[in-house]
Amino acid sequence: MRSNIWFIDLNAPFNAILPMSLAPMKIEYGGTRDAMDVGTTILCRVQEVDEAHSSVVTMKGMGLRKVNSGFIDTIPPHLVGTISSGSNAIINQLKDASNCRIILGANGRIWVDGEPEGIRIVRDALAFVRDNEHSTELADAIAGQLANGNGE
Repeated sequence: MRSNIWFIDLNAPFNAILPMSLAPMKIEYGGTRDAMDVGTTILCRVQEVDEAHSSVVTMKGMGLRKVNSGFIDTIPPHLVGTISSGSNAIINQLKDASNCRIILGANGRIWVDGEPEGIRIVRDALAFVRDNEHSTELADAIAGQLANGNGE
């Protein structure tokens, strides 16, 4: 961080910047560390990418904020479409089975918040997804696993 910007790790080849003008709170020049210190997890949106791969993110918008609770996990970015698409989307199965709030980013990072047992179900299912990522019937396998009442 600097006096008026943060450098954000997007789980991408390049970091992004978050200018204090795009943060959700009022910050005085030089007060970036007080508002968000190193290691803070945030929900943000990529606002701009230029030809040199410089990215700007914003925290202005519905649901964008600092994350103060829950669990962050990561899946390979190429699996994001597999988990989030289709009528039987794995993400929807996980939300229903765990009763957790889940947000999946295009970068492969997943925020899960809920009761400890629900978070355990999601963590186990995501580990299964990572271990079986080449399966053609991944959504059905997860559905069977969740129906059996175990996330393993």
